[in-house]
Amino acid sequence: MRRLDRLAALIALPLVLGGCGVNTIPTLEEQAKTKFGDLQADYQRRADLIPNLVATVKGYAAQEKSVLVEVTQARASATQIHIDPEQVSDPAKVAQFAQAQQGLSGALSRLLVASENYPQLQSDQNFLALQSQLEGTENRITVARRDYNEAVRQYNTTLHTFPGVIWASTLYHAEKPMVLFQATDTAQSAPTVNFDSAPAATTTTSTAASNTAQ
Repeated sequence: MRRLDRLAALIALPLVLGGCGVNTIPTLEEQAKTKFGDLQADYQRRADLIPNLVATVKGYAAQEKSVLVEVTQARASATQIHIDPEQVSDPAKVAQFAQAQQGLSGALSRLLVASENYPQLQSDQNFLALQSQLEGTENRITVARRDYNEAVRQYNTTLHTFPGVIWASTLYHAEKPMVLFQATDTAQSAPTVNFDSAPAATTTTSTAASNTAQ
């Protein structure tokens, strides 16, 4: 009977522990790491679009050299920073990654704004396709960033609430809270180009030239 009791206890132990949430912390941790991996993949997808975008813009607007160089350099900086899943608990690493990506977002926005001054570029099919892909990727990044932050909030909350706090102080005492991915307001929005109207400066110049001719 004692052997049967011990066997029953051994069988019941995993069920009891599972019901108490012993597996919740590692499960949420892996989910958050996966979400961060998804976010990095979307940022890489954006980086992969940039060389063709820069080449296309350069074909029509080579004089925008400073902006083109800025985008190229920002892309280089962003792609050099990669965070391993184990590093998402390091505020400095995550902040460095976020800052590099936001720098690239800003450079891209300035490039697309500059491209509005070139009607031929705006009608180029390759440019239109790249711009559409870029906007779609920026939307994916926004969703991936939100999903990662939500996964981190669940994980961090579990570490500090019952019954997770019990396991965090015993079996998982080495686990640390993960860092939320912070983005500025401008980084939240996908870069856009206005294809519906000509730049004001171009209109003014054309009007002035017409008046002079008269």
